[in-house]
Amino acid sequence: MNGASKMMDFLEEPLPGVGTYEDFNTIDWVREKSRDRDRHREITSRSKESTWALIHSVSDAFSGWLLMLFIGLLAGSLAGLIDISAHWMTDLKEGVCLAGFWFNHEHCCWKSNTTFTDRDKCPEWMSWSQLIIGHGEGAFAYILNYFMYVIWALLFSLLAVLLVKGFAPYACGSGIPEVSENESVLSAAAAAGVSVAFGAPIGGVLFSLEEVSYYFPLKTLWRSFFAALVAAFTLRSINPFGNSRLVLFYVEFHMPWHLLELVPFILLGIFGGLWGAFFIRSNIAWCRRRKTTKLGKYPVLEVFVVTAITAILAFPNEYTRMSTSELISELFNDCGILDSSKLCEYVNDFNSTKGDDLPDRAAGPGVYTAMWQLALALIMKVFITIFTFGMKVPSGLFIPSMAVGAIAGRLLGVAMEQLAFYHHDWIIFSGWCSQGADCITPGLYAMVGAAACLGGVTRMTVSLVVIMFELTGGLEYIVPLMAAAMTSKWVADAIGREGIYDAHIRLNGYPFLEAKEEFSHKTLAMDVMRPRRNDPPLTVITQDSMTVEDIETIINETTYSGYPVVVSRESQRLVGFVLRRDLIISIENARKKQDGIVSTSVIYFTDHSPPLPPSSPSMLKLRSILDLSPFTVTDQTPMEIVVDIFRKLGLRQCLVTHNGKLLGIITKKDVLKHIAQLANQDPDSILFN
Repeated sequence: MNGASKMMDFLEEPLPGVGTYEDFNTIDWVREKSRDRDRHREITSRSKESTWALIHSVSDAFSGWLLMLFIGLLAGSLAGLIDISAHWMTDLKEGVCLAGFWFNHEHCCWKSNTTFTDRDKCPEWMSWSQLIIGHGEGAFAYILNYFMYVIWALLFSLLAVLLVKGFAPYACGSGIPEVSENESVLSAAAAAGVSVAFGAPIGGVLFSLEEVSYYFPLKTLWRSFFAALVAAFTLRSINPFGNSRLVLFYVEFHMPWHLLELVPFILLGIFGGLWGAFFIRSNIAWCRRRKTTKLGKYPVLEVFVVTAITAILAFPNEYTRMSTSELISELFNDCGILDSSKLCEYVNDFNSTKGDDLPDRAAGPGVYTAMWQLALALIMKVFITIFTFGMKVPSGLFIPSMAVGAIAGRLLGVAMEQLAFYHHDWIIFSGWCSQGADCITPGLYAMVGAAACLGGVTRMTVSLVVIMFELTGGLEYIVPLMAAAMTSKWVADAIGREGIYDAHIRLNGYPFLEAKEEFSHKTLAMDVMRPRRNDPPLTVITQDSMTVEDIETIINETTYSGYPVVVSRESQRLVGFVLRRDLIISIENARKKQDGIVSTSVIYFTDHSPPLPPSSPSMLKLRSILDLSPFTVTDQTPMEIVVDIFRKLGLRQCLVTHNGKLLGIITKKDVLKHIAQLANQDPDSILFN
């Protein structure tokens, strides 16, 4: 018995890996919360034993907030690094700075003595043709710049796909359908990410609430807000764009909108909903083809081909050649006197200028050129985004979707502006838009279009409106944004109920229970549990009568993630539940570090060791890894309640009993299969392999 007592002392220490999860495994949130509470109670109870224990207790109380601080600092720092690097890498495709290759085009020309109108043509910045052949004019120079643009694009895509393939295979796509972390950490990280991506801390918290979390207690709300605040403050301190803004496309509009403009805003909402539904169906069809054909076996080749096609099509058009963030910034821009963009090349008549605002003016040749270039850019981005989202590179969907909507909105905004200029006496304009007045703001239409398309793809509503509101800093534009966001959601929902993230979750077979749909079928837990009629009996572990060899045999012959522990096979009285991973780690550690543990050693999960002959080998106590309070339901529990429990508590599995005896088990995948069967779908085709 001396060996047994030593074993008990050893198992009081936590074993590395016990209680953890492998990648792409469902997390049992109820178990995690219970373990966290137990750990906190133990630390608190020991706080009076010594000064060190008191310090440990205080540090534990503040550890959550400290973690949020680190998340915010890290998110803000990484966002600043990404913003600076992305700007530099985008410009590197077109040329290099002689004053220092690490400068992007804008930073390179800061100290140049060129005039304001020629600020992009400073001598310190040279295109690749100027650097290689000495001049930038002519057909050969154009072809050389074209070639270098494509080569750099392929090199950057190769870097991205190799990093994903070698270090983080689950980083491909946007990452939102794949995340699996601690729940409060996940919520805070999502909030911090959106905060620095759009300069919208409040919108980030609402995004986390609306899209990421199914359980959002007040503590998580406070911590997510704190992480988003720290992230925004950190990025603001770094100032990656040199304009004291958190994002490149921050805008400020000065003219109010008119009630009649709700009609084109709603039209943009309809376009956003149609685009969202079209994109989701097309992208899912392409991703399904990728998964079911040989195409999926060559992810690097796919990235190369799509990148080459994109670069070849993008270079001739200046609005597709520039980075998408720069494009959105230009489309959101409210034209001023000093703007040199083609979008601002109007026929100027400054005699009609009132105050600081420019009046609506006739479009010049540059505006008309920009319109057809934007139309071509819209067609390209509508179709190319279908193939890029879901490739084996980190490729989000927010910015591409916003770009599609911003282009459509700017086109409609300029059309409305010219209509108001040439036909200000029409009845729809006569009451509020007189000649020489600044009536229409095309940049506002671009912003509303961006919100509409992003809402159509993701089905975001509240968080989307707040994010766009924080981008503009104006309360008066909330109504147009709300109208466009709701219209796009209604139109998209009328065509298909799933947003892009829900669709990818279903395509990949992730065991996720959608909380937005009600379960209204009249079935019971006994109809869903396993084992079912004609199935082999449920695999269980007894509490004190099985050897190491017996349990290792069960582990090797089954693939279950855990096993119920019962008093005996005859009584089937439930004791608890033990995870497969915890069993494997504990037995391996005991074999390596404890003397006397052999295949015939008895494993017990009780407080006291069972009586055995003196000649028996040392026993192994594994009570510390046993979950003594697994969630249970009776066999007569309606599945409507069971589904609700799985959704709201985040269960991984629950056990089914009858009069205290174990009957079976229901896992989250069993619930998903049951829902698929009731929807006349193949239940074996929806789960992740």
